[in-house]
Amino acid sequence: MSSQTLTETPIDEIPQIRENLRRAFYSGKAKTVAYRKEQLLQLAYLLKDNWERFRQAFFSDLGRPPLECDFLELSPLLAEVTTAYSNVKKWAATERTPFSPIYAASGPAIRKEPKGVVLIISPFNFPLLLLLGPLAGAIAAGNAALLKPSELNTQISTLLAELIPKYLDPEMYAVVNGGIPQTTKVLDLQWDHILYTGGGRVAKIVSAAAAQHLTPVTTELGGKSPVVIDPKCDLKTAARRILWGAFSNAGQICATPDYVLVPRHFQDTFVDALQETYAEFYPTDPRKSDSLSRIITTQHTERLKRLLDNTKGKIVAGGEADVETKYVAPTIVRDVGGDDSLMNDEVFGPILPIVPVEDVDEAIEFIRGRPHPLVLYVFSKDAKFKAKVFDNTQSGAAIANETLTYIAATGLPFGGTGPSGSGYHTGKFSFDMFTHLRATMDSPSWLDSLIMWRRFPPYTEKSRAILLKVQGKSLPPRPGSKRISRLAKVWKLSVFVAFLLSAAAAWARKRK
Repeated sequence: MSSQTLTETPIDEIPQIRENLRRAFYSGKAKTVAYRKEQLLQLAYLLKDNWERFRQAFFSDLGRPPLECDFLELSPLLAEVTTAYSNVKKWAATERTPFSPIYAASGPAIRKEPKGVVLIISPFNFPLLLLLGPLAGAIAAGNAALLKPSELNTQISTLLAELIPKYLDPEMYAVVNGGIPQTTKVLDLQWDHILYTGGGRVAKIVSAAAAQHLTPVTTELGGKSPVVIDPKCDLKTAARRILWGAFSNAGQICATPDYVLVPRHFQDTFVDALQETYAEFYPTDPRKSDSLSRIITTQHTERLKRLLDNTKGKIVAGGEADVETKYVAPTIVRDVGGDDSLMNDEVFGPILPIVPVEDVDEAIEFIRGRPHPLVLYVFSKDAKFKAKVFDNTQSGAAIANETLTYIAATGLPFGGTGPSGSGYHTGKFSFDMFTHLRATMDSPSWLDSLIMWRRFPPYTEKSRAILLKVQGKSLPPRPGSKRISRLAKVWKLSVFVAFLLSAAAAWARKRK
């Protein structure tokens, strides 16, 4: 696959693109489940038919090995699209509310309606999973969508601009390519929902722009995701899974283990296990390995090199960086302090700092003293140890004895909390994100011949008392009291029976 130059969307065309999407949405073509399933199936075949082209594009943009392409991105994405295809009818079905003696005859229900024209802005590190995965949810929900992939993925973004209009309805789904000018123009326009995945600094810009139109925003922002080590953990498993998670995609994953908190007395043992695993992963020079991605740009490589140059920790594996070839060696750094250069911001590269602490209590305080991470990892066999860490911290996800793979686990939401993001997506959660829950009911006239006529003026004390009894709910016993009001239960049952008898009588009169 020859390298292609990214063709940027002319800025003056962007408002018309948005207008075309809105016109197509209001045509109503996406109202039917059949249309949505057709588009979802087309999206699945877009992936299947172009699997090898995407692999080549990943290698060109990120130097990503084929196994990482398949396991971390293409296969989970295809599963997400097919899940939406198989479940869209059930997801989109109108939902009945729990039974209520007063309102049952009005048929209260929740309509699952599309929000409208949505905007999805994706990052460079997972340019398909975090763009087309949410798109599957938007399609299933019946929305039109504008896709804004990262300009740093020149080959992936070029391929998307070619394939999206070829496989999907070009009236309903469009791609805008380009950098800051295009993104700025896109954000000037009104959207019905925005999903942004990336860094916190840009998230503030996106959120401020959305606020001008009161547009709801979902953000997935990452952050410094810690790993807490129990000395009694399965050390071999922990070392393999942590290093794999830290170095996959050259550490350019929002859910990458960002640093490890290990008891000070156990640091030597833990580092020895990491070094042993490191030698298994990269038996020769990692630079020559076919199992390591490259950094996305030279600027990002320079940033990582500065972090290594300024760390006060001890580098015990790796440490090399070549800006010109965008290479940073998988690196382990021990004895890292909380104020180290590696601890200021999300590393987002193949560098794993080891931070020694006294015990699990200090590890918890360390985590609580920093912004809530996207995910918190714990390696332990002890249920009480895991519960102590999870119950006393906050994070987008809480994962034990594994790294990264939870993102692809069917049925789990993916999202942060606070500084690491707001809202959730993947699977049904993506459908929900782009769906408006529209309350509906249809109240028959005969209800007013029953108790409901008492809501009308002139108001009386008797009407107020009866409506209060019918509509109100009795409270459980007051804390510390075991006495239950049997009279209240009998009264509620009597009112319910009377309502049913009255409704039956009214229905019988109507039949006559």
